[in-house]
Amino acid sequence: MTNAELVMRLGAAAVAGGVVGVERERLQWAAGLRTHMMVCVGACLAMIVSAYGFDDIRATGQVSFDPSRVAAQVISGVSFLGAGTILLRGEVVRGLTTAASIWGVAAIGLAIGGGLYVAGTAATLIIVGILAGVKPLEERYRDSMKSRALTFVAPRGALTIDKLNELAGPRASRVRTFVARPAEEDGQDEIVITFVRLSQTSVDEIAAKVAALPEVKTSKRAIED
Repeated sequence: MTNAELVMRLGAAAVAGGVVGVERERLQWAAGLRTHMMVCVGACLAMIVSAYGFDDIRATGQVSFDPSRVAAQVISGVSFLGAGTILLRGEVVRGLTTAASIWGVAAIGLAIGGGLYVAGTAATLIIVGILAGVKPLEERYRDSMKSRALTFVAPRGALTIDKLNELAGPRASRVRTFVARPAEEDGQDEIVITFVRLSQTSVDEIAAKVAALPEVKTSKRAIED
């Protein structure tokens, strides 16, 4: 391999890592543009060293070794770096996607370092597509799976599950719980209705219908769980 080819591979790895890093930088993650570029270039260099760095020793014919061992250790080493981006905040784990992207750019660097430009370029485009393109779909799905609660105060027996089903229509099947408990005011019930897998727009429409009933005195807006 010529020096020009060596520099080209390192430069291509920097570009590929930067493309992925820009997406993470856009979301202001700690592991952003520079981190992804460094990982990709480092992995590329490790692959080059693994494949070509021992040619003088190999030429003697007295030593046999597996040139893939250095590349294999890159994957293990980068895993520790990715673990540093994972945070536990309360019951929510953050940073798994960034850790996976770091691991992915390391593999891209190895591919480019080995001269597999098509594989490295394709992997770069696919990873960026996953990070930027799939996220809106994922968020939309998660939003549709959230449970939302409505709270009303009405005279005892004025708002029943049958009445709610009538107002909700086909969306009545999305009612998960219907709880009525005595309110602070005598003769009044506080009714909490929980919906699941129903959009905020649909919940607001049902809330408007219930609030329009003359028996219902007060209501609270839907709350996302």
